[in-house]
Amino acid sequence: MWGGRFSSAPAAIMEEINASIEFDKRLGPQDVRGSLAHVAMLAEAGIVEKADAARIAEGLRQIAGEIENGEFQFSRALEDIHMNVESRLADLIGPTAGRLHTARSRNDQVATDMRLWVRDAVDDLDGQLAALQHALATRALEFAGAVMPGFTHLQSAQPVTFGHHLLAYVEMFGRDRSRFIDARRRMNECPLGAAALAGTSFPIDRHQTAAALGFDRPTANSLDSVSDRDFVLETLSAAAICAVHLSRFAEEIVLWATPQFGFVRLSDAFSTGSSIMPQKRNPDAAELVRGKAGRVIGALNGLLIVMKGLPLTYSKDMQEDKEGAFDAIQTLSLCLAAMTGMVQDLTPNLPAMRKAAGSGYATATDLADWLVRVLGLPFREAHHVTGRIVGLASEKGVGLEKLSLEAMQSVEPRITQEIFTVLGVEKSVRSRVSFGGTAPANVRREARRWLRKLERNDRAGA
Repeated sequence: MWGGRFSSAPAAIMEEINASIEFDKRLGPQDVRGSLAHVAMLAEAGIVEKADAARIAEGLRQIAGEIENGEFQFSRALEDIHMNVESRLADLIGPTAGRLHTARSRNDQVATDMRLWVRDAVDDLDGQLAALQHALATRALEFAGAVMPGFTHLQSAQPVTFGHHLLAYVEMFGRDRSRFIDARRRMNECPLGAAALAGTSFPIDRHQTAAALGFDRPTANSLDSVSDRDFVLETLSAAAICAVHLSRFAEEIVLWATPQFGFVRLSDAFSTGSSIMPQKRNPDAAELVRGKAGRVIGALNGLLIVMKGLPLTYSKDMQEDKEGAFDAIQTLSLCLAAMTGMVQDLTPNLPAMRKAAGSGYATATDLADWLVRVLGLPFREAHHVTGRIVGLASEKGVGLEKLSLEAMQSVEPRITQEIFTVLGVEKSVRSRVSFGGTAPANVRREARRWLRKLERNDRAGA
């Protein structure tokens, strides 16, 4: 492609380090889409004869079919997806293919291809996240009143419901979706026509190509157009945060599935066995989701390091934006599918959750609140009184609801029989009616709200 300037072929090791076709071939559909929009604009602007443009477009559509059907022969000697497509086009229509590259460079071409690919990937991830939210909200509604322990420091803190716990992740994944949507909105500008770095002297219409490719507008500065990959970084940042959320939930599933917790059971579909211990049921799907978060986070870190020292404009370092991004998005997509399956599949052990919710004096805060609400104690004094009562119950080896009224009155004489109306775990969760609280009525309302919202968005996108 640059034989006019060079008199010999590159060294074998140069070809090895320089070629990108092994991974950027997945940009084939986007590359053809960009070329079709570009040649249509060239014809409309009178830069290429309409007959030539029609032949080019016909050849590109044939190439698109070959790529889709797996029939396209990629050549490593042609270095990248752009030259592979252009070479095949020349095979099909002859020298006229050379007119396609008028008023563009591989620099703006790859920036456009990558934006198209990332934009498509974000749309797919949004659909997967919505499906996961729907699965979580459905199970939350099913188990809105199922009591389980809530934890701080992985110690029993206060009773909550299983439905409330699941809705926490619905909220997290909702924010993940908003981050992806924000990234998509900012990336939706078209670099095509920025050429190598300075624009072009041909009378091109960049607004036409931007509109044809579904972009909101063309990018405003030719230098910036070809030299930044912040749209990839922002998408990887959203992906890394999402992967962390998935990893946290996966860690909880791993813990809950142990005999020590015994809160949930995953079916054979999402479990594996041991080659030596026949009794084992390992939650490997959850463990892999937890582990794969590192790959997504690593892709973000890798590209940040690539970009941090690059002067304007394009440098070949930026070829390193693809493999990490491709792998991270594919990994996140797989993890979302696995987590959705696990949420739909898992069976909660409600008696085990209920028993654990009552351990560790989890209703102590309810006792302290009662002392404030009924007896008028300042909360700090109520906290102190409650602590002494918990200590007394611990000495006697009983839960707070089993401690006698006389024992409580030995610490605070004004306590009455009414105290027992707040000490059961079911009573505790029912009382948490503040906005965002764990009361089953709240959980049912929020789960239904989310399901309506998700179903409304599905209909709007259909």
